[in-house]
Parts: sequence; C-alpha cells; structure tokens
Amino acid sequence: MDALGFESQWSFKKLAVRGYFEVLKHYREIVGIRESFFQNAQSALPDVFIGVDAPDFNLALAQRFREKGVLSVQFVCPSIWAWRAQRVLKIAQSVDHVLCLFPFEPALLERHSISATFVGHPLAQVIPFEIDALKAKKSLGLPCDVPLVALLPGSRQSEVEHMARRFLRAAQEMLTVKPEVRFVLPTPSASVNLIQGLLRQMNMSAYCTLLVGRSHECLAACDVAMVASGTATLEAALFKKPMVIAYHMNVFSWQIIKRQRLQPWVGLPNILCEDFVVPELLQAHCSPESLAHETLKWFNQPQRVLQLVERFKALHLTLRQDTTALCADAIEQLLAQRMDPKKTALRVDPS
Repeated sequence: MDALGFESQWSFKKLAVRGYFEVLKHYREIVGIRESFFQNAQSALPDVFIGVDAPDFNLALAQRFREKGVLSVQFVCPSIWAWRAQRVLKIAQSVDHVLCLFPFEPALLERHSISATFVGHPLAQVIPFEIDALKAKKSLGLPCDVPLVALLPGSRQSEVEHMARRFLRAAQEMLTVKPEVRFVLPTPSASVNLIQGLLRQMNMSAYCTLLVGRSHECLAACDVAMVASGTATLEAALFKKPMVIAYHMNVFSWQIIKRQRLQPWVGLPNILCEDFVVPELLQAHCSPESLAHETLKWFNQPQRVLQLVERFKALHLTLRQDTTALCADAIEQLLAQRMDPKKTALRVDPS
C-alpha cells in the first residue's frame, strides 16, 4: 500500500500484539489511535471504509462509520467458526459486507443476514502450485544433500521472543537423534539481534542459518517445518510441506482462549481439512522434546508425506481465486447499489 501511494498515519506494528494480557499493556495507545483515526476522517468522510483483518480494532471503527452513512466492508472474516462465536453479532451491527478468505464463511454469515463474498486467499495466488525445493535451497545457499527443517517462531516481536528459544531447544533435541539435520530460521529485521544472541548462547550457529525475511523461500526449501500457529501454517500448507504446529502463550491469555474454542483444531491446515492432518502441540504439550519427536517422525513416514501433499494440493486449488478482482467487483457492486437501491442485491457466491 505504501508503494501504491497510500499514506500511513501509524505503523501496523502498533496493532501486532497477541493475547489478552499483552493487549492490556497497549490498550490505551490502541484505543487512542482508533479514536484519532475516526476524528481525522470527519473532515472528509470516505465513501467506503475497508477494515483489513484486525477485527477487534476495525469493527468498532466500521460501526461508527456505518452510523455516519459510510459503506463498511471487512476484508477477512473474523474466525467466528473457531472461537468467540458471539462476534457475529458485532459483525452484523458493524459492516455492510464481508470479503471472506475461506469458502465456507459466506454461508455461515448468511445465516445471520450478513452479506458476504468468498474471494479466495491472496497467498494461494502468490505461492506457486509446484515447488522446486532444490532450486530454493541453492538460492539460499543451503546444502542440498542434508535434511532441512524450517523454524518459524512467528512474525510478531512478542511471538518471536516467546517461541524462538523453545524452537531452538527442539532443534538441539533433533540433533542428538539425527546429527545430519540442519535448520533455517527466517525472522523479521527487528528480531535479528535476539535470534543471533540465542544462536550464540545455545551453540547453534553452525547448525541453523538465520535469514532476514525470505520465509517463503525457506518454506520452499525445507523438508519439514516447525511453525507457530497462525497464517504461517497456511503458507506452509500451500508450499505442500509437512509440519508441526506449535503455540505457547501467557497462561492468563491461554485460559481465556481455551474456554472460547469451538473446534478441536487450532492450525488453519487442520481446520480447512477438518482433520488432524498435521500435529498440533499447544501450551503444556509444546515442549522441546515433543516438538523434536513429532518433527522427526515426518522423515520416517514418506507415504504419510505423499498423502499430505495431495490434501494440500486440493486445498491450494480451492483457495486460488482472483482475489483482487473479486474484492474490487464486490465493492463496486456495493457502491452501485448504494447509488441505486433498486439494483439487485449483491451476490454471495462469486461463481
């Protein structure tokens, strides 16, 4: 968006906070940003307000804009099918239309009289369908003849701080069983010093290659991935990689989230496949020993890997839509309908 000439008043990193306890520490600043944004918009109200993800931040804004007569669109449906189902009431109050990443979401929203369109997942267009792991290893300067594990402890600074040591301890455990295995760890630039310090402290520099960014190349190159729960798990699935999904957080935040879960799965690949196609190690189960054990199992189960790849290919085809065109078309129809209410209501299914 910066490259296309949009003006950013605040960094998106201000909202990149996970968990309840962690959000409380930044609550006043986040609410202040939201209030300032709304007040700044009063001098020239937009025709459409488009909230991109961050539902706890955006839905409150969307409702206030909607009350001013502004069309309100939410890009990315809040995960009401996974946890906090009561948010559907807030969505109904706040938005005129939801642009959904997953095919089952429009029907779910329609039950609550919320207009929605499945637009596919942008990552399914960006990530190639066929993956050349050997080429990716060469481009990263990694050895081509050794088993490679990608470690993805998260993108938010708080996630990296919490998960990186756990992942590296798991890597140490793997080396005791499979000494030839090597690791690659992509990280945001803000976390480089932290990871470098951990690698030195844990004597892992010789076994783990640290890269700034380039997570997609790392996923293309690896044989198996160890991934913190989140969008990176879907990225790993689109790269057709076996993985272990892991997550650990503040105990207070975990107790709240655990009570609001609606499904047995947490990782997006498992949710979308409606099955435990890859292991999930959460909270108390997310020990370095368990992470190492489950990751190494993939190297000894080639048939299981082949079956998983086929599941992920089917998932990729489902999610690969012309997202940009579908989003633009849906918003254009909303505007046309606002100008002429006699026009047919916006369709729910893009097909």
